[in-house]
Parts: sequence; structure tokens; C-alpha cells
Amino acid sequence: MDFVVTEFGVAEMRGKTVQERARALCDIAHPDFRDMLRDEARRMYNI
Repeated sequence: MDFVVTEFGVAEMRGKTVQERARALCDIAHPDFRDMLRDEARRMYNI
């Protein structure tokens, strides 16, 4: 997949590392869940 689109933004996935993809997805997640997702991404991927 090249892009992920939500009502909160667009994240380009092509050519990114797993860590970069996780960051991009957190950035376009619902604001209520961004902090939780970032914490989990840090735990899983050492971001």
C-alpha cells in the first residue's frame, strides 16, 4: 500500500521503514488515541 487516509490526514507508506510507518500512522490517528499509539510504538519499535 502506498497511502493510508483517515479523516485526520494522509500518511505515505511507500519507501518508509517500519518505525517511520508507525510514526506516520500515529500522526493521522484520532487525537484521543495518538498518545497511546505513540507509547506502544516506542515500546515495540524503540521509536
